[in-house]
Amino acid sequence: MASQNLDPAAAAASSAAALKGSESGSSATKGSVTKRLQQELMTLMMSGDKGISAFPESDNLFKWVGTIDGAQGTVYEGLRYRLSLDFPAGYPYQAPRVKFVTACFHPNVDEQGFICLDILKEKWSALYDVRSILLSVQSLLGEPNNDSPLNTAAAELWANQDAFRAHLHATFQK
Repeated sequence: MASQNLDPAAAAASSAAALKGSESGSSATKGSVTKRLQQELMTLMMSGDKGISAFPESDNLFKWVGTIDGAQGTVYEGLRYRLSLDFPAGYPYQAPRVKFVTACFHPNVDEQGFICLDILKEKWSALYDVRSILLSVQSLLGEPNNDSPLNTAAAELWANQDAFRAHLHATFQK
């Protein structure tokens, strides 16, 4: 499974650079990342998925702003969150940095907005795309992993959904 995270362009670029003593492959790698991100933007726009969206911030294709709506039937229903997505030059072989911009009271989100989600860390795969990331974060809102909390207060309150909902809605800022 690890082989899908090996960047063939980067490997070719580094071996070519070693032979030539230069870094001529870096612009080719950036071009392939740009092409991938453009394709992902089109896929996301055409998907018709309810409650998720993302677009590049201004003209920088490596920095996106996303939104997710809390899923129906969860304590997050009716709430909308903004996220930032920062794509490294090694994307899709390296995970993007995804962070809540809107404050999010959740067991797996810390006070700075960082998210504890395995697919953004050790379980990252080059097969994931922006759409799958947003859907996973949206799913995480309603189904936290209380075994690995970043916010222990939220994790402790999660067992009492009425109290959690009351706290969430009292502290939510649009």
